[in-house]
Amino acid sequence: MSERTPGNATHDFDAVIAQALAWRAAGRQVALATVARTWGSSPRPAGSKLAVNDAAEFVGSVSGGCIEGAVIQEALEVMASGASRVLGFGVSDETAWEVGLACGGNVEVFVEAVAPERGRGLAVGVLEELREARRAKRPVALVTPLDGGAHRVVDVASPGDPLAAAIAEAARGDRADVIDGPGGALLIEPHLAPLRLIIVGAVHVAQPLAEMAALAGFAVVIVDPRRAFATAARFPGQALVVGWPDAAIRELAPDARTAVVTLTHDPKLDDPGLIAALASPAFYLGCLGSRKTHGARRARLVEGGLADAALDRLHGPVGLRIGARTPAEIAVSILGEIVAALRGAA
Repeated sequence: MSERTPGNATHDFDAVIAQALAWRAAGRQVALATVARTWGSSPRPAGSKLAVNDAAEFVGSVSGGCIEGAVIQEALEVMASGASRVLGFGVSDETAWEVGLACGGNVEVFVEAVAPERGRGLAVGVLEELREARRAKRPVALVTPLDGGAHRVVDVASPGDPLAAAIAEAARGDRADVIDGPGGALLIEPHLAPLRLIIVGAVHVAQPLAEMAALAGFAVVIVDPRRAFATAARFPGQALVVGWPDAAIRELAPDARTAVVTLTHDPKLDDPGLIAALASPAFYLGCLGSRKTHGARRARLVEGGLADAALDRLHGPVGLRIGARTPAEIAVSILGEIVAALRGAA
């Protein structure tokens, strides 16, 4: 149902926006539902979206499936009237088991029409501007007045904007938030440069890890100087760098939204890559290998001049302790630990 968006980094937001624009271009009426606020246990975070057309076809999600039917019905009514509305769902509702959140939380959903021009509803031009900013990896925030007013796409680094402080705070937490603005409640959704995962070693574990990470919204790059390993046949659709890890990582310039994992077991490849990554603000650095292997790795790096405190950033042996055995299970453990580090749970 959804159009595939170009590039490596995506999550369902891009598919929802692409489909909403495609429906509008085909002459369909469209409404967009957005999770504005959540309390307690909620299956989808603020900023999650669901697009609906006038045939009740939909893409995306605002819950685990428990309130979608009610939201779609409201979306059809919003298309007919053009007036946006804020919906509240929770376990305390009389209809909790019918359309509420059986998980025990509460969620507020903002539903608005997608309009051909600025005015009532969300203008197609605003969605297109947001999509282009994401494609260009330009950090922006979508500002949505919950009273149905005009939306804005604002650069995160806009010190002169009256909402600059609130936008910067939302960007730091990488999560949508509702604030009290000058004209009423405003939903601020940060859209930052994509998360990245640099994998050193085009080995067997790298294959499922790259696929899983891409599904989780990471732009994946696989680095290996061995041409027989780093091939499009083994990694279809993945970005490959055939080169030495230290030079490649310096050129890729990991930032605070980048994770780096070394998988080769070969000190000639892993160690230079780790040294280069340790000089960056990457939020996660992981190394495949046993405890004994990791101990020897630390000893080599200390002997090479790195401080023990710096090496404490390394996650080794890499991955959550889930008893993983197969390459796919190891990939799950690695990605789980990366996400835990990203979300502050590690």
